[in-house]
Amino acid sequence: MAGIDAERQFLPIRIAVLTMSDSRTLADDTSGAYLERSIGEAGHVLADRKLVTDDKALIRSIVESWIDDASIDCVITTGGTGFTGRDVTPEAIKPLFEKEIEGFAILFHMLSFQKVGTSTIQSRACGGVSRGTYIFCLPGSTGACKDAWDGILKFQLDVRHRPCNFVEILPRLEEHRRTA
Repeated sequence: MAGIDAERQFLPIRIAVLTMSDSRTLADDTSGAYLERSIGEAGHVLADRKLVTDDKALIRSIVESWIDDASIDCVITTGGTGFTGRDVTPEAIKPLFEKEIEGFAILFHMLSFQKVGTSTIQSRACGGVSRGTYIFCLPGSTGACKDAWDGILKFQLDVRHRPCNFVEILPRLEEHRRTA
């Protein structure tokens, strides 16, 4: 049965949050603030938090710098996953994926459908792994961030979650490089 194994010790990970927006600032970024608060409440460490415009090169540069930082285990982005001309987050980040986590998008849409119905189709939420770092791209709405965090990430980023979770395999994400 899925759930938290109280006999296992919690293991905090370091998570960076990046918001893409042409209209918000850090002061009024409710989605980034929600993620920051949730990360802390879960017992994890906020490694960094930034807000940038919807600029593909800038987004990729920041995410690449976080991937290169061995102390950052996970990157969560919010914003830029829609279909408008300025929505470029998947285009900026998906090329960095070594492996895509297809199930993240599927589960996100299942959860989102329960709240917003067919409007969930307008999101290109995605997840992947790059050089030992998990990356999750969420829509910019605070509701979508809540769906992703409360319904998926707070469990998968908790080593106590059973029957399996992302944290327990974190040390093995780079094993192909060590054996090469």
